[in-house]
Amino acid sequence: MGFVLGFILGAALGLGLIVGFARYQHIRSKNRSDLAATIAAFARMTVQDSRKLLPPESYPSWVVFTQRQKLTWLNHHLDKLWPYINEAASELIRSSVEPTLEEYRPAIIASLKFSKLTLGTVAPQFTGIAVIDGDVGEIVMELELQWDGNPSIIIDIETRVGVKLPIQVKNIGFTGVFRLMFKPLVDEFPCFGAVCYSLRQKKNLDFTLKVVGGEITAIPGISDSIEEMIRDAIEDSITWPVRKIVPILPGDYSDLELKPVGILDVKLVEAKELTNKDFIGKSDPYAELFIRPLRNRTKTSKTINNQINPIWNEHFEFIVEDVSTQNLTIRIYDDEGIQASEFIGCARILLKDLQPGKVKDVWLKLVKDLEIQRDTKNRGQVHLELLYCPFGSESALLTRFNPDFRLTDLEKALKQDIDSDDTEKPALHRKRDVIVRGVLSVTVISAEDLPATDFMGKSDPFVVLEMKKSKQKNKTRVLNDTLNPVWNQTFDFVVEDGLHDLLMLEVYDHDTFGKDKMGRCVMTLTRVILEEEFTDVFPVDGTPSGKLNLHLKWTPQLIVKE
Repeated sequence: MGFVLGFILGAALGLGLIVGFARYQHIRSKNRSDLAATIAAFARMTVQDSRKLLPPESYPSWVVFTQRQKLTWLNHHLDKLWPYINEAASELIRSSVEPTLEEYRPAIIASLKFSKLTLGTVAPQFTGIAVIDGDVGEIVMELELQWDGNPSIIIDIETRVGVKLPIQVKNIGFTGVFRLMFKPLVDEFPCFGAVCYSLRQKKNLDFTLKVVGGEITAIPGISDSIEEMIRDAIEDSITWPVRKIVPILPGDYSDLELKPVGILDVKLVEAKELTNKDFIGKSDPYAELFIRPLRNRTKTSKTINNQINPIWNEHFEFIVEDVSTQNLTIRIYDDEGIQASEFIGCARILLKDLQPGKVKDVWLKLVKDLEIQRDTKNRGQVHLELLYCPFGSESALLTRFNPDFRLTDLEKALKQDIDSDDTEKPALHRKRDVIVRGVLSVTVISAEDLPATDFMGKSDPFVVLEMKKSKQKNKTRVLNDTLNPVWNQTFDFVVEDGLHDLLMLEVYDHDTFGKDKMGRCVMTLTRVILEEEFTDVFPVDGTPSGKLNLHLKWTPQLIVKE
């Protein structure tokens, strides 16, 4: 009996050990699987996920989540070296900046020179560094810099009326990104031939001007003129894509200098739903456009009075120096006459988003600030047509349109004479010297979802077609009691200058006592000149969802010189 009991107990104990061991192995295997899953999850974790786990102050100082690295060590050494750097840099600035300021001297000032220049006791602080992927044979670095300095800078200024003013520049606050380019890379120490430096991005530049012993406001216009002079000098002398070249090894580095690479043609077509800045009537909008914000490179449109949906139809041309980083900026203002213009909104388009030689038609939403876009207010939209042509390439407008086979012998001879006069000009500039003539055939097929204007929920729509420059007009028949009319009517327009004209279509509701405007559609002729024929749907601005179905055909004639 004792034997049997011992056997049973031993068997039970052995079975229990086996079951326990098996369960332990299962738990251990599950823990391994869970650990592997956790490690895999950490491997997939993003920077944003990691920031959710711990607040920034919980990370050690050496943990960096961005591409830019901290430069505490460099700032520590810079503080020690600053007194010596200050002395050397002050003399360098005096000798190089004074001539630059002289170039941008406003008309109200007869002469200017530094009477005192020292950068003060506060050294700049480098807040980050990044190495940028550049071309083969170069190293590109970007340094973030912040400086809240206490310099002592006094500029002696003499006005045209003989008044001499010592102007003090103080309270300088600057934040920006400097770019350093080491190129070309060579096998001779220090392994690069030259250093190029430039202010890649000017995030903030604040300073105050004060007349030593008086107020600068005593002479109207002086403060604004000097401030504008300083900002223009900085923009045009050191701001990217301008770069300063410092040769390290003997050699010719002219290929590193800034060179234009192409031309941007801009057609300012129209704007819609602009913010009304006037209490009586409507705004008087005009536009400023620029790639580099310099006075001599900023283009200004004409003012359209009493209109929040202006049509400009103006053309501008800009020099492009770096497609990869430059952009076109447009600012819309309300002209207040003798008072300062009131800002409505601005927009920007990156040049790298444009396909060379291809026309891009865009509507850009206006915002209050291009850097900090927290404003949700509707400020309107602006309509642009853009064409970027690199130097050495033909425009799509010329390569697409070859009318020689349609010309008579006399016309061919005339065209050859025109071309022979321009043989010394680049192809890009020849494009600007031509007028594209032709016949535009517009078929108004139908409309959709027009707004109801009658008591019965219907409308009696018709369309008025007009060429902007020549004022040629046509209109469709009136179709009664419909929001989805079908016209299928074709109208021909003889166009003298297709590249610079607009087709305007306005949709009206016919009424016994007149007509009510529903909305409009404004389009350039560039697309139909390029494609020669197409059918498309166009929104009717001014309506919630109205659309026009159109067929356009272009029959080209002779291209002649302006």
